[in-house]
Amino acid sequence: MLLPLLLAGCSGGGAESDAQGKGSSGTPASGSPSGSAADSPSGSASGSASGSASGSPSAPSSGPAPSSALVDADPARLPKNRSAALALIDKVIAEPDSFGPGVVKRSPYESDPATWPVLGADCVWAQQKPARNVLATVTRNFEVPAAKGRGPVRLAAVVTVHRTRQDAEWEMAESLEETMRCPTQQLRQGELIGSMISAALLQGESTQNNSEDSLAETGQFQSEELGGPHPYAWQQAQTLQFTVAVTGKGAKGRTDKELEDLVTQAQAAMLVRLESAIEKQS
Repeated sequence: MLLPLLLAGCSGGGAESDAQGKGSSGTPASGSPSGSAADSPSGSASGSASGSASGSPSAPSSGPAPSSALVDADPARLPKNRSAALALIDKVIAEPDSFGPGVVKRSPYESDPATWPVLGADCVWAQQKPARNVLATVTRNFEVPAAKGRGPVRLAAVVTVHRTRQDAEWEMAESLEETMRCPTQQLRQGELIGSMISAALLQGESTQNNSEDSLAETGQFQSEELGGPHPYAWQQAQTLQFTVAVTGKGAKGRTDKELEDLVTQAQAAMLVRLESAIEKQS
């Protein structure tokens, strides 16, 4: 049975992808950075946010712009239309081995690129048409199968190509705002996340040198199918006009570290692929 406290403020149905919530878009469906519905599974009123989480997306990033470009990108390799964006996503997005051994595809494997999740005013996720400032976005779903008394780990990877770098920065800023706006979020019917702790690191802060901006959240996930609460982890990074994200939902017998290791490994793999796909050739 779901905990009554986590159910507060949530109603209705969610989307079908295991990446429902954070990591799929983050920009309002109207394409305006001041909209109220974005897309990210976040947090809890008791959670904390490091970096510059302010509770409102008042700036197009979680802090000042990085001092230098992370990737020496070739302008000719940056997508200008939907077909080019989808082709690049196919090169970048994670596959089962991006997470490490034991991870398999989960059905449905890929989301419909004509939709993305949006967090409503009621803190419930629903599928909508992507914002106008998005060239393309794709989600893939994965799983570590249940074994030896441990439940299945549900994983998802998302790559979104925005029209501009500023659009991608707004996605990051709004993801922080959503953590404050919705203490508990319903991913889909019978699935909730909460008790989130957030962290934001710009390029050069601490040891973060893999992206221009990076967000991470850990918390609790529970569902009618898998019970709970179980560990939950999400990471998202932005470089130029691109965002890449990974979500992990735990189960019985799965540890926070196990989940975070899976998410971190796949996120790092996608960032390496992104750099390889867009950098100037020597």
